[in-house]
Amino acid sequence: SIKMDLLHSNGVLIIQHLQRDYRAYQDFLNFMSHVGDPRNIFSIYFPLWFQLNQVVGTKMIWVAVIGDWFNLIFKWILFGHRPYWWVQETMIYPNQSSPCLEQFPITCETGPGSPSGHAMGSSCIWYVMVTAALSYTVRWKEKSAITLHRLTWSFLWSIFWIIQISVCISRVFIATHFPHQVILGVFAGILVAEAFEHTPAIQTASLRTYIKTNLFLFIFAFGFYLVLKLLNIDLLWSVPKAKKWCANPDWINIDTTPFAGLVRNLGALFGLGLGINSEMFIVSCKGKNSCKISFRVLCIAASLATLQLYNFLKIPTHTEYLFYILSFCKSAAMPLTVVALVPYCVHSLMRTTEKKLK
Repeated sequence: SIKMDLLHSNGVLIIQHLQRDYRAYQDFLNFMSHVGDPRNIFSIYFPLWFQLNQVVGTKMIWVAVIGDWFNLIFKWILFGHRPYWWVQETMIYPNQSSPCLEQFPITCETGPGSPSGHAMGSSCIWYVMVTAALSYTVRWKEKSAITLHRLTWSFLWSIFWIIQISVCISRVFIATHFPHQVILGVFAGILVAEAFEHTPAIQTASLRTYIKTNLFLFIFAFGFYLVLKLLNIDLLWSVPKAKKWCANPDWINIDTTPFAGLVRNLGALFGLGLGINSEMFIVSCKGKNSCKISFRVLCIAASLATLQLYNFLKIPTHTEYLFYILSFCKSAAMPLTVVALVPYCVHSLMRTTEKKLK
C-alpha cells in the first residue's frame, strides 16, 4: 500500500542517518543487538534469576516462550519486510536508484520483520526483572522509606527504557528492522509480560500441563502454517528474500528461520517442566540447602559455566529436520540443567562435605 511504502521509505531515511552519523557507535550498537537476542534469556538471565528467586525464573521462561510464540504468529499475519531486502525490491525509487544500506553479519535474519523479536523479547524479560526487583521495595513504603522507593522505581525504569531504546536503535542501525517494527515489538513484549503478572497458575503447573501447553503451541502454529499453505499463502516467503539479498551467504543462519525459534522455545518450556517436576529439583531446591547463600552462588556459577559449554555444541544444519530435533533437545537440556541437574550436584557435594566435617 502507499501508506506502508511511505512508512518504509521514511524508515530507510532513518537507517541511512544512523549508519552515517552513528558510525562511531557501531560496536556498541552491535553489542546491544546481541543483548536483545532472545537466546540470552535461557543462557544468562534465567540461570541468574531462577537461583535467586524460583518464582521469577519460572515466570521468565513462560514469558519468553509465549512472547516469542505470539511474535511468530504476528510475523506471519503482518508480513513485515526487512529493510535490507525491501530497498532492493520496491518500485518507489525512480530509475532503480535504490538507497544503499550497509549490512552486517547479524543483519540477515530470515523471518518476517514485524514485530521485532529482539525488541519484544528484550522488553518482556526486562519488564519481568524490573517488576521483580521493585517487588522487594514495596515494604519500604511501610517503613517510611517512600523517597528511597521512588528513587529506586525511577532508576530501574530509566534503566529499562535506556536498554529498550538502545536495542531498538541497534536493530534499526543494522538494517534488520524498520523503526515502527521495533516500537511495536517493545509494546507487545510489555503486554505479554504484564499478562503474566496476573497468571500465578504457572508456578504450580504439572508436567502434564507443560506438555499440553507445548502441544497446543506447536499444533496451533503448524496448523496455521498448513492452512495458509493450502490457500497458496507461503508463510516462509521471507527466507528466499533473505538468501537473495544478503550481502554474504555465510551470514544466513537456519537458526533465524521461523520454525527454528518455535522449536527452540518449545524445547525450553518442556525442559523447565521436566526439571521443576523432577525428584532432583524437589531434593535439592526444596531441601535445607536451598536457603543457603553458598548453595545459590554455587548453583549460579555452575549453571552459567555449563550453559556456556552448551554454546560450543554446534548443531549440524545440513539436514533441516535433524536440526530441529537436536535444537529441541539442546533447548530442553538448558533449563533442565539449571533447574535440576546443577542444583542436585551442588546439593550432593555440600551434603558429602558436611558428612566429612562431622
